[in-house]
Amino acid sequence: MIRVLVAEDQAAVRAGLVLILRSAPDIEVAGEAADGEQAVALARQVRPDVVLMDVQMPLLDGVSATRRITGERLADVLVLTTFDLDEYVFGALRAGAAGFLLKNTDAQDLLEAVRTVARGEGLIAPAVTRRLIAEFAAGPVREPRDPAVLDALTRREREVLSCLGEGLSNAGIAERLDMAEATVKTHVSRLLGKLELRSRVQAAVLAQELGV
Repeated sequence: MIRVLVAEDQAAVRAGLVLILRSAPDIEVAGEAADGEQAVALARQVRPDVVLMDVQMPLLDGVSATRRITGERLADVLVLTTFDLDEYVFGALRAGAAGFLLKNTDAQDLLEAVRTVARGEGLIAPAVTRRLIAEFAAGPVREPRDPAVLDALTRREREVLSCLGEGLSNAGIAERLDMAEATVKTHVSRLLGKLELRSRVQAAVLAQELGV
């Protein structure tokens, strides 16, 4: 059972999200938060698998809440935004969000996105994937990473990082590199640790940036 915390300040929208999530037999709503501070507090309390996070919320915005939740490794965060590309999405990416969806995503895609993130895979709405990665990697938002950071990776981990840069799922990487999915997960976890990254989405951006 996938346990999900819904963080959304608009009551009607939150109720709709909860209704959709509860329609799935493999998903349980572990809690509801109306602001960012409450989202962090509830994440600490109920330890969900996934936090469905709106980016624009009172008291503590969704980006800051995401940073705290991922920093404490409380859960993976799937961000909801009304915009296909804005500063909130960039901020959430830097904060370690595992996935991004537009609020106009239909119910079935929302459920599948939750399942994807719960499996430990990254997800970005198709409408924003290429623009988000390209602009984040190319933009003057931070100092570029030194290619020397890759020296810490084994040959296999570099191959996995390259596949992440292509947006492949764990299953896709397993097929490409002829290895078990469980082994792929281990390599992803290790390379994230070595590169000091919070999510595979950040790893995909780094792979793009460094031309891996």
